[in-house]
Amino acid sequence: MNRAIKLLVLSSLVAINFFHAIGQSLSLNQREMEDYLRREQLLGKTDSTISFMIRPLYPQQSLKKDNGIDLDGTFTDEDLSKIKFRFLENKGRFQILPVMWRTQYNSNYAFGLNDGSMIPNRGLQHLISMGFYGEYGPFSIQLQPEFIHAANRDFQGFPTEHYGITWMRYYEWLNTSDIPERFGTSPYTRILPGQSSIRFNHRELSIGISTENLWWGPARRSSLLMSNHAPGFLHATINTREPINTPIGKFETQLIAGRLEDSGIAPPQTDISYAQTPLYVAKQESQNWRYISGFVLSYQPTWVPGLFLGFSSVSQMYNSDMSKFGDYLPLFNSQKGPESISRPDVDKRNQLSAGYFRWISPKGRFEFYGEYGSNGNSRSLHDFLINPDLNRAFSFGLTHLIPLKKTDAFMQVGLEITQTGQTIRENILAKNSWYTHPHVRHGYTHQGQVLGFGYGPGSNVISAELAWVRNFNKIGFQLEYINNNNDFYYFAFEESKDWRTKYVDIIPGFITEWRVSNLLLSATAQFQRTLNYKWYLRQTGDQYFVPGLDKNNTIGRLSATYIFK
Repeated sequence: MNRAIKLLVLSSLVAINFFHAIGQSLSLNQREMEDYLRREQLLGKTDSTISFMIRPLYPQQSLKKDNGIDLDGTFTDEDLSKIKFRFLENKGRFQILPVMWRTQYNSNYAFGLNDGSMIPNRGLQHLISMGFYGEYGPFSIQLQPEFIHAANRDFQGFPTEHYGITWMRYYEWLNTSDIPERFGTSPYTRILPGQSSIRFNHRELSIGISTENLWWGPARRSSLLMSNHAPGFLHATINTREPINTPIGKFETQLIAGRLEDSGIAPPQTDISYAQTPLYVAKQESQNWRYISGFVLSYQPTWVPGLFLGFSSVSQMYNSDMSKFGDYLPLFNSQKGPESISRPDVDKRNQLSAGYFRWISPKGRFEFYGEYGSNGNSRSLHDFLINPDLNRAFSFGLTHLIPLKKTDAFMQVGLEITQTGQTIRENILAKNSWYTHPHVRHGYTHQGQVLGFGYGPGSNVISAELAWVRNFNKIGFQLEYINNNNDFYYFAFEESKDWRTKYVDIIPGFITEWRVSNLLLSATAQFQRTLNYKWYLRQTGDQYFVPGLDKNNTIGRLSATYIFK
């Protein structure tokens, strides 16, 4: 990542001297602005042909905005602005990007979702982002680094009081993924390239190098393949900035090739053993980085307004295992066939795919969406049709805006259900969970965090929201139920038939988003009630139903984004 930072800084110094209005992307860190655009689409106030299934968005092109950050035309005035101007006979353009500060607090243990470069942390954590955007002709540069500082205070992880055999089974997961409980033992400080890119743009297409976060899929809170839960990774990209119009419908797409890195953090209790056998199996050296390639396509049929269909596929493998063309673009070489046939080349790849839909109705002011994913791209169509539940994950959700008496005010109702936990016993016993892999033993992660659904392997979640909304303002209530790593739960406790120890979080919370002139404020207060923390429950007498290791956590989030005039 240090090389990426140097590359972006050097390129910015060259490009700033010869920067036409192409338009910057809308950072996934600015979710309040993205949610505003999504509501505007449901109200019929903005283009209904944008899928919102490939992000970041490019509002200037796709939604025909004056620029990518002034979404309603009231934030900036280009004629009077001193930090946003054109030059070289109006062919060049320069703009200071919004300054964003976000802080997050956990009182007792780590918790968080879709927070980008932030880490699992107890205590206070801060993220600061700012930068600039410049362009000239078809070339553009966006330099938007991120500064992160976390207190990283100590908290209880997987309890040492667990039986030895439970530790052994826990390490079956730790050895096939890189998801640390805690990022070291001291305060954590980093400067990352953040939402930066260098691009060549031509009409609908853009080609470049980027470290921006990506989001593939229609959901608001969960994405099976690409989300902003982990930091953005260095990647080359070919993508559309607005839909390509054809006689049969509109298409959006992206093709990426990038580099994933490990966390450098070892699991807890690496010296522990069971039956005189060490449980920890060291992963490949950190310099043996992982190559990731991916493809996503969204299609809106001409004859069905409001319907979007999509498909995405990703593959990662260690760079030392790469030797042929199919390793660089495995989308064209998935070698589908019966599971009984050995395919060593395929076994070295961690492949995931997903299909999804989104249906919007501006007349009814609602959206309904879903995503279905498969862990492994080598199953034949015949095998899939016989057993579609094998290695699957899914997400479904809806949003409805109910008009209120006050002009432009609505009650927003939202529900989303995501399940990555498996239901087939043989699959659970084989430890074939989402985001883990027997050969690519860092799992589907980057810098220690999952690239897809942030609650990780085997988790099942229900989220509900009820909020008053008006323009950029929002006041509401959220409730979330999380069944953590249900695959491990069944794997670890099937033999004992002890079904009391499900690791569950119940999280009610209040959310507020408010615009004050050019300042966008957001605050969240949540109370987390955890039952059987880390699956721990120890029988102490004859009573069967006994309390587990139940914990409470207070969560606070506050962010401020200032958009320069």
